[in-house]
Amino acid sequence: MYTKVLSEQCIACGLCQLKAPEIFEYDEDGVAYVKLDNNLGTKEIPLPLLAQFKDAYTACPTSAIQRRDTPFPKDNKK
Repeated sequence: MYTKVLSEQCIACGLCQLKAPEIFEYDEDGVAYVKLDNNLGTKEIPLPLLAQFKDAYTACPTSAIQRRDTPFPKDNKK
């Protein structure tokens, strides 16, 4: 599973980092991003972190956390 955060949808509520601190971090503007690959969606979530990820994914109130079974295409968007 691959993930990234749509920064334009993130409201910096803190739930993703609370649920999955090894996956999510906040930038200087307070917007969440995936720290595994700097929000590119190209590095697979390690198996031991999948339960944390699913908790964060389902808790996100704005659906800013995206997921895919394959890597995200490179589009230079965070």
